Amino acid sequence: MMIFSVRHITAYRYKKPVSFGQHRLMFRPRDSFDQTLLNCSLDVFPQPDSVRWIHDVFGNCIALIDLSAESAELRFETSIRLDHTAHVPLDLEMDVQAFSFPFAYDADEAIDLERTIARHYADPDDEVGRWARQFVPFSPTARTGHVLMTLCYAIRESFSYSRRSEHGTQTPLETLRLRNGSCRDFALLMMEAARSLGLAARFVTGYIYVPDRDGSVTLGGGSTHAWCQIFLPGAGWVEFDPTNGIVGNRDLIRVGVARDPRQAIPLSGSYDGGPLDFDSMQVQVNVVTEPDDNAANRW
Repeated sequence: MMIFSVRHITAYRYKKPVSFGQHRLMFRPRDSFDQTLLNCSLDVFPQPDSVRWIHDVFGNCIALIDLSAESAELRFETSIRLDHTAHVPLDLEMDVQAFSFPFAYDADEAIDLERTIARHYADPDDEVGRWARQFVPFSPTARTGHVLMTLCYAIRESFSYSRRSEHGTQTPLETLRLRNGSCRDFALLMMEAARSLGLAARFVTGYIYVPDRDGSVTLGGGSTHAWCQIFLPGAGWVEFDPTNGIVGNRDLIRVGVARDPRQAIPLSGSYDGGPLDFDSMQVQVNVVTEPDDNAANRW
């Protein structure tokens, strides 16, 4: 077990005081068997009129923030502490019928998984599908876990990571053709590749712990991170981070899940003014560990 602390600051600056519309913030991690939220805090400048919490359609915790004060700066600072346990549910925990690829989902589960299995992005010549199928061995004993791990590692090894400043996410076809993208782009490519193979996939937004910021080859640290989950009977939703070639939740702090990246934007909102009124934006994310003094008492 490990205790993670995350401090996340997002600051917007304007050339003159402006007014703000409602802002929507997703920062509170999802409690589960592998991560337990210990505490969290939210500070906003200027002082908000109200902060209201809701669960979205996926069960993510969303803070709705209303502000009436005008300001030349808008600043959000969030802090979380959580107990994290590394978990890698793969072949040994999958149901027998899912061990070999391809397999069929249970009829009842397939109803609920239907939209996460369906492909979401245009691919008229099935380029993403053909690319994904090259990782499926021509063998009646192809292993599901091997197929997915190979797909995950292929993105890590064959694509170049870049931290893009543009809004939104590239389409899977763009990422495949460019062989370049951000963590959100790689997550979406793996999702659509898995969907082309008949597997249920969803998008995850959160944070990644980088043990050594100066010497690490872990990518995506210093900001929010993104990866994907694939649903495997018996193992459930399994984490795959194609940006770093991580299978399982090691060093990954799950905040929100969604069917599509557009449904899992960490922070969104508006201001009342012209485009020239905006000056700059700054994001700072620090993820550190601390000793778990109570670890010996847990079982």
